[in-house]
Amino acid sequence: MRAASRMAGVSVITVMKLLVDAGCAAATFHDRTMRNLKCRRVQVDEIWSFVGKKEKNVPAEQKGRGVGDCWTWTAIDAETKLVPSWLLGSRDAGTATEFMQDLASRISTRIQLTSDGHKAYLVAVEDAFGSEVDCSMLVKMYGNEKPGEARYSPAVCTGCKKTEINGNPDPKHVSTSYVERQNLPMRMGMRRFTRLTNAFSKKVENLGHAVALYFFHYNFCRKHTTLGKTPAEAAGLIPEPASLGDLVDMLN
Repeated sequence: MRAASRMAGVSVITVMKLLVDAGCAAATFHDRTMRNLKCRRVQVDEIWSFVGKKEKNVPAEQKGRGVGDCWTWTAIDAETKLVPSWLLGSRDAGTATEFMQDLASRISTRIQLTSDGHKAYLVAVEDAFGSEVDCSMLVKMYGNEKPGEARYSPAVCTGCKKTEINGNPDPKHVSTSYVERQNLPMRMGMRRFTRLTNAFSKKVENLGHAVALYFFHYNFCRKHTTLGKTPAEAAGLIPEPASLGDLVDMLN
């Protein structure tokens, strides 16, 4: 934001206000457009970030006040690469239920849903979809954590276990590859998600606005390499790619 303020010759407060206004417009457009989706296979995951300080450094008097670890829950359509739902919150059963209910409200077809082994999904999926879903978990097993500087490298995956939870999921499509791959452009496209830097969010509201802007650009503006079109185009939601100028027009 400070780089943008220097380039435009305006106050960083002005840039912040634009972020808030554009983030609200992007979230509203997302909520209005992502309805009656015809998805077939959906993958879900959570990506970690933090607000203000990491959870272990949060003093007792600041707990529960939007400071500390923050998880962004995401869902992706394995065919169109559309992200129909995302939610910021804790990695607990309450947030899982809210996330799944939001996802279910946007999809009009029976889906095959794949998640990781997070137990909060067990109750959340049943509460949101009932029996109208084919659900499974993909639990990955990892080797021992590496000592020293290598501890920042990902652990080696030693195997996977597929567990059927509900319905009749097709074992060939039990995968979280697409939603986990989505974590990479999120960390590269949003400075607030970059690890081991001082670029973290200071307010959870501003993190939400940044995520809303990111997914507006991802779903509606940026052509997916393997599709040759935006995910929203592939899902039949828009006839042609949108632009950030379209988002600016929503502010007027």
